[in-house]
Amino acid sequence: MPFEFDSATRRALGYKLIDRIDDYYASLPERAVQLPADERTFSALTDGIPESGDDAAQVLDEVCRELIDKGFHVPAANYFGLMNPTPTYMAVLAEMLVSALNPQLATLARSQLASKIENETVRWIGERVGWASSGTTNAFGGTFTSGGNEANFTALALALAHAFPDYVNEGVVAIGARPVFYSSGESHHSLDKSAGLLGIGRRAGRRIRVNSRVQLDPERLEEQIEEDVEAGLKPFCIVATAGTTNSGAIDDIPALAGIARSHGVWLHVDGAYGAAAIFSDQHRELLRGIELADSVTIDPHKWLAMPFAAGVILTSHPEMLEQAFAVPTPYMPKVADTASIDNFQISTQWSRRMNSLKFYLTLRVHGRGAYEELIDGQMALAEQVAQGISASQHFELASPQTLPIFNLRLKTEDRIGESELARLHGEIVNEITRDGKRWISLTTVDGRSVIRFMIISYLTAERHCQELLTALEAAAEQSFPRSTAARG
Repeated sequence: MPFEFDSATRRALGYKLIDRIDDYYASLPERAVQLPADERTFSALTDGIPESGDDAAQVLDEVCRELIDKGFHVPAANYFGLMNPTPTYMAVLAEMLVSALNPQLATLARSQLASKIENETVRWIGERVGWASSGTTNAFGGTFTSGGNEANFTALALALAHAFPDYVNEGVVAIGARPVFYSSGESHHSLDKSAGLLGIGRRAGRRIRVNSRVQLDPERLEEQIEEDVEAGLKPFCIVATAGTTNSGAIDDIPALAGIARSHGVWLHVDGAYGAAAIFSDQHRELLRGIELADSVTIDPHKWLAMPFAAGVILTSHPEMLEQAFAVPTPYMPKVADTASIDNFQISTQWSRRMNSLKFYLTLRVHGRGAYEELIDGQMALAEQVAQGISASQHFELASPQTLPIFNLRLKTEDRIGESELARLHGEIVNEITRDGKRWISLTTVDGRSVIRFMIISYLTAERHCQELLTALEAAAEQSFPRSTAARG
């Protein structure tokens, strides 16, 4: 079957898909996150490769039905899991347009307006960080990435190139001693992965114990840096986290910036989730000092309601992007007399998808004010939920609630051990997720078992949260009745 469809077929298929998506979006406030436990299957598909095609409308119907009826629905209002949102509908339309036009953002010569849109979107984000720009000359630079992992990888690459100018061409042998960087014990695992891929080794990352607010402890950090310097190691970067995955904690950025400056090392803020608060004037103070960073990660596909994939890396040292990533490529088309730098020269990627259009169009249609409303509303809702937890018979907050993420522990009054508590937490989570309606998860914070949930969908309302709290109380009573706790 040839790839071309006639106009009537294209329109029929397009309208069919739009109708499916529209019905799906209408269902999200009440849709179950997944099938009940006894109906879930995880076996592989075993069909052979099709040698000839089937009817397009029939195939589209089948795949839509299977994905919707049997899928796991991250966009549902009752998804309280990880940092995956309900995408804005404008972002969905943008993705369709990008797929159809298929712009190549590696070079300005082959993308033109698409590259300029991405550069403008990066500028809008950087200005909200607090960095200045004037006309076409920016005091900062950046690029869209596939997500926070690539953005954090880029940040460490920039920090290495800044601290050790010969590293890019000569490798770690040019450094002369082990380079080390610092982050909290709750920082994201992408830092470990990046350190391994950059050739400095995962053990180059020093994870510093957190304080009572689950923040990187500045005093312990200072002590570790001094010990490493005395041992002949070479500190080159401090990573502050703005919104840890487990608890939503935000490190003390001004304090870490002061330490970074005193030791002459790069400060990176991994704000993949929490840095979205820069779009709220009311809650910008949560990120006080972010403008002091040398680089910042932010993932629009988290709190900014974008579909995968959309990450951003920004730096107040734009010249370092070229130093870290530029390579001579005589076959790539050039545009003369332009101040813009081709994206492949400032990015780990070569061929580049236009991941910026969905965020650009959402801002054009809804404005920054819509994000302020989203962030402020979810922060207010989180405060209500925290009050509900404080009145709970069975649960208490295990760590301070800063962003709309909650860590719960059973009130055991230390009558049972940590392993038994983790088992009970698992029973409760299994009970909550058994019927498939809603989804929460387990994790550990500072080595202690917690039940974790968060508010991430713009469709999640007070009633969804109250129903979850009611379900948690019922599950706790079943697994760990207060009478049992009282008997010890």
